[in-house]
Amino acid sequence: MKLMFIGAAHEVTGSCHYLEVGDKHYLIDCGMEQGPDLYENQELPIEALEVDYVLLTHAHIDHSGKIPLLVKEGFKGEIISTFATRDLCNVMLRDSAHIQEFEAEWRNRKAKRSGEAPYLPIYNMIDAENAMKLFAPVPYDEIVKISDEVSVRYTDMGHLLGSAAVEVFITEGDEKRKIVFSGDIGNVNQPILKDPKKIKDADYIVVESTYGERLHSMEKVDYTGKFTEILRSTFQKKGNVVIPSFAVGRTQEMLYFIREIKDQNLLPEYPDFKVYVDSPLAIEATQIFGKNYLENYDEEAMEIIRSGRNPLLFPGLKTTVTSDESKKINEGFEPKVIISASGMCEAGRIRHHLKHNLWREECTICFVGYQAVGTLGRRILEGEKSVRLFGESVEVKAKIVSLEGVSGHADMKGLLDWLSGFDTPVQKVFVVHGEDTVTDTFAQHVENQLKFEAYAPFSGAVYDLKSNELIKEGIPISARMKERKKQSRNQAIFNNTLVSAKRLVELIYQNEGLANKELIKLKDQIDNLIHKWS
Repeated sequence: MKLMFIGAAHEVTGSCHYLEVGDKHYLIDCGMEQGPDLYENQELPIEALEVDYVLLTHAHIDHSGKIPLLVKEGFKGEIISTFATRDLCNVMLRDSAHIQEFEAEWRNRKAKRSGEAPYLPIYNMIDAENAMKLFAPVPYDEIVKISDEVSVRYTDMGHLLGSAAVEVFITEGDEKRKIVFSGDIGNVNQPILKDPKKIKDADYIVVESTYGERLHSMEKVDYTGKFTEILRSTFQKKGNVVIPSFAVGRTQEMLYFIREIKDQNLLPEYPDFKVYVDSPLAIEATQIFGKNYLENYDEEAMEIIRSGRNPLLFPGLKTTVTSDESKKINEGFEPKVIISASGMCEAGRIRHHLKHNLWREECTICFVGYQAVGTLGRRILEGEKSVRLFGESVEVKAKIVSLEGVSGHADMKGLLDWLSGFDTPVQKVFVVHGEDTVTDTFAQHVENQLKFEAYAPFSGAVYDLKSNELIKEGIPISARMKERKKQSRNQAIFNNTLVSAKRLVELIYQNEGLANKELIKLKDQIDNLIHKWS
């Protein structure tokens, strides 16, 4: 009965925990580490064939993105999630595979010309589709037995459509333990989704801490009013409002706010302004929201539905699927709203819209979500004056704003409030999924305010749930980064060696059938090299 912390330990992304019970092994989430190298350095830290189950908290890529890689490397077990999470993963994981295949095609055209080693995607569409065949969705609030030793219950966390805390009930011989994995905890009073539901009992809790040292505004934020003013000031200058938005969750919230602006006629001087959702993934995700509203929507959103309206649709909404449709959005001078992915500006169509609008003083780039350290979005938000897009230097002259308070994550108060719902003794709270110092700070808040023992593990830490003891220390981030850079250098050298070997084989074939003394000399050299390295 052991728990190993693998990903999102003193980091914000790449959530992954490894639970061993009896002879079975469970991964709780299997996410990608987001950043400038999103589709690189994403190897699995465990053997895929050893994993029997994946317990998935929600569909965001930093929690689900490595699942197709797990399947590619041999995982054949079940992936347990809610129904909405299964539906969202069906588009998000396929989209991730598509982006990687497109990136590989683009890179390999360049590699072929320069003689560089071929670039291989982490996984492809077939891997993503094979992963979807292994999903075994469960409803909220029902205890489901998945193996002899383990039962689970999924509880709504209000962070994303289908998001859940996973309550894991463990029986190993005469020993019983309950561990709760919070996943990401939603902010209260969000549009569309219900507030996170509290859980009463646990022996151990693994809790996220993304905003573990921040407080959202104490007042109820008038998101609609704030966004209206951003639109008005930009439209008056005849500029565009460009929103780098996560295709799932944040895009639907922005559509909800814009529908309110249109319904209440808050911009009477621009009643017919157009809104472009330029993301095939966001379009599919919005349709999934419409399919899964009964279990997930809050009372306000349900009231809109009962009145015969769709809370995410309004006049002037345009969706673009093809690249040709996307390119036409920036034609003409009519002020408009452009919502496009990815939310951190690291990939996708948003980079094209930034190229067309960042340099225009009359435009506004409106960030509505967390920007991880090192991402293009974070650099723009922190005031970088010039960025490179598609090999070109683009000046940042547009107005850069952040719609503060629009967060799918609970703040420090919200996290502590959720933890306060546990009314039985808790042996340990493990704090994960936060920036390096934040995890330690929040762990201290938990101890001081709730009197729970709290610990922020590093990656590789192993905890014995029977004895309530740490049996292996994790590795701090700096040490892991050095090791990762070393591995990357080693991989690069290996790839270059393969390129040289390929050239050598081509040279040999070019000289086939010729009585070439130099070729005989080359053969002897190759034989000597083989003998030396054997």
